[in-house]
Amino acid sequence: MEDRTGSLNLTGYTIAMAKSDPAPRLIAENRKARHDYFIEERLEAGLALAGWEVKSMRAGRAQLAEAYVYVREGEAFLFGAHIAPLLTASTHVQPDPVRTRKLLMHRSELDHLVGAVERRGYTIVPLDLHWKAGRAKLTIGLAKGKQKQDKRATEKDRDWERSRARLMRRG
Repeated sequence: MEDRTGSLNLTGYTIAMAKSDPAPRLIAENRKARHDYFIEERLEAGLALAGWEVKSMRAGRAQLAEAYVYVREGEAFLFGAHIAPLLTASTHVQPDPVRTRKLLMHRSELDHLVGAVERRGYTIVPLDLHWKAGRAKLTIGLAKGKQKQDKRATEKDRDWERSRARLMRRG
C-alpha cells in the first residue's frame, strides 16, 4: 500500500520508490535562435562526445551561440559549438573546443530533416543542450528565417505583453 510520502509499505517494510527525473537540466541555450527564426518543429538528438567534453559540460562550460547543424550524406553534425576544455583535462589529449560533433538520431528522423532542408527550405538550428537521464542531449529545431519586419513585430508584441502585465499588477 502506498502512503503520502510516495513510499511503498508492505507489512512494516518501507521501500522508497524511485523518483522520476524532473525537467531536463539545462547546460547551454541558444537564445538568438528564437529571435532569428520561427521554430516550427523540435527534435532531440544525442551527441557523440569525448570524455573531456562531458566533464566540461558538467562544469557548465558550453556555448551554442554560433553553432549550427548541417546534414551531409545522411548524417547530422553540429558545427561551431564551443565546449571549453577544463584545466584539469588529460595531458595526452589535445582538446579542440569547436570540433565537429556527430548527432545521434534515428534514420527516420534524419530522413525527415533531409527532406525538410532540401525540399522545403528549412534550416536546422540548435536550441539547447541539456542532460536527460545522465546523457547530454541537443534539442534542435526545424526553422524558417525571420525577416526584419517579423522581428520588429515580435518585439512589439513582447513589449505590449510586458506593459499589459504591468498594468494588470497595478490594478
